[in-house]
Amino acid sequence: MRNLYQEQLQNLNQELIRMGAACEEIIDFAAKALTDYSPALEEKTAQVGASIDESERAIEILCHRLLLRQQPVASDLRQISAAMKMITDMERIGDQAEDIVDLIPKMEQRPQEKDPKLQEMADAAKAMVIGAVDAYVRRDLALAQKVMDNDDLVDSYFNQIKSDIIRLIAANPDSGENALDLLMIAKYFERIADHCTNIAEWVVYAATGDRVTTP
Repeated sequence: MRNLYQEQLQNLNQELIRMGAACEEIIDFAAKALTDYSPALEEKTAQVGASIDESERAIEILCHRLLLRQQPVASDLRQISAAMKMITDMERIGDQAEDIVDLIPKMEQRPQEKDPKLQEMADAAKAMVIGAVDAYVRRDLALAQKVMDNDDLVDSYFNQIKSDIIRLIAANPDSGENALDLLMIAKYFERIADHCTNIAEWVVYAATGDRVTTP
């Protein structure tokens, strides 16, 4: 019975790593779409998004089995509890990356043509996704802290882009619709960064039992 329990815990770890890899892939697609959108890229994004949804369901079932059929010790209980929280954030990262790619073909001008800072923001959010996943895989608390710290950088990009958009609309009111689409894309990246921060916080909790929160 104990061997089965350890095998299930290992399966949980592997499923989380696989879901994290899919999150890295989908944020890469979203960042790429800013400069190189294509219907094929949107289709790939949707496929990865579907795999993330499937992983969320599979991991949730596995966690419930571990909680109901086994008697996890405190450290294992933290790992299972953290996993159930992390998959929610991972699933939302997938959704928001899909939303970004869905929005771009509806815009009159490609996002980077309006504000080059958006690509920098996308790269910063992408680095946070990779960092959050790596922090979990390696149980690296220093890397988890770096991810949490980098949320301020993404927030700073969002505030800069928002200010740029306000000036754009003031100078050219007819550009309002496209400008609002641009703001929405920036907001999606900002939310992705927030979810990465949450994942990093759960990595710390799983390893130490301390529940840190980022202001």
